[in-house]
Amino acid sequence: MKTIFAVDDSNLNLMMVEEALEDCFRVMTMLSGAKMFSLLPRIVPDLILLDIEMPEMDGFEVLQKLKAHELYSSIPVVLLTAWSDAPTEVRGFELGAADFITKPFSPPVLLNRVRSHLNVDELIRERTSQLERLKNGVISVLADMVESRDLTTGGHIERTAAYIKILVDAMTARGLHTEEVRGWDVEMVVSSARLHDVGKIAVSDLILGKPGKLTAEEFEKIKVHTTEGERIINQIVDRTGEEAFLRHAKLFAGYHHERWDGSGYPYKLQKEDIPLHGRMMAIADVYDALVSERPYKEAYSPETAERIIMSDAGKHFDPELAETFYAVRDQFKAVL
Repeated sequence: MKTIFAVDDSNLNLMMVEEALEDCFRVMTMLSGAKMFSLLPRIVPDLILLDIEMPEMDGFEVLQKLKAHELYSSIPVVLLTAWSDAPTEVRGFELGAADFITKPFSPPVLLNRVRSHLNVDELIRERTSQLERLKNGVISVLADMVESRDLTTGGHIERTAAYIKILVDAMTARGLHTEEVRGWDVEMVVSSARLHDVGKIAVSDLILGKPGKLTAEEFEKIKVHTTEGERIINQIVDRTGEEAFLRHAKLFAGYHHERWDGSGYPYKLQKEDIPLHGRMMAIADVYDALVSERPYKEAYSPETAERIIMSDAGKHFDPELAETFYAVRDQFKAVL
């Protein structure tokens, strides 16, 4: 059964909504936008009926905050209002409202309008799911192309994406970077991490396939894969208009070789000036390099890799993220 949130500061209005919809939907009523936002992390509704005229936080403010949140922006919102003037409707639609229903409303009209919006939303979700599968397929092919050119890093892309998922879940559990992480679609973030090395497309095969350590000159050439990754992703954004997924991918691609102490590349950023995506991938990327065999080195044991990462906390790595990594190190081992 689909879930409807009804948000109104009038108990009478909430009772009328519940009576109109309860035979067909699971209706959850709340007297304020603040109450709704406290409930959203646990229950995501299929549709929200939202009163405009409310104290403290009015319906427009609630709608604006809702649409700014990555996880909740796609929930259809129908505004309930005693006003039917054009400026009110224009503002509501500009903020992302799906429809208006004027109070007092007829229960049958409310029921039919809610059904209509949910049917449309179901079609949109199905189409979105198809596009998501297509996008993931394209990303998989692109990531496989990158990895097939770098013969020394087999499986690296999928493992680092798995490490990112472990880190995000651990940060959430520990209350670390809560405000930023709360707004993420975690599945999208993890999938976008697979493009962190996409800039290697622009690096010579002679360098990527070299069976040994790189010279200083060769290392300078391979370092451009960070800025090339950003450039490639910017081109995709310009041509497709896709932003959310590629915004995450660009942060992974451009910043995963920055270091906490400012000695990394390409921008020599320090501490929290480095985007969180880059600080996470720095740990995932280095850990995987350490525990993997390379032409110029044997694979280190997970325990040795753990010691190296912890010894570089506060230098190469964000110290809080290093501590988070250490807390879930057994989950990293399980990926191998």
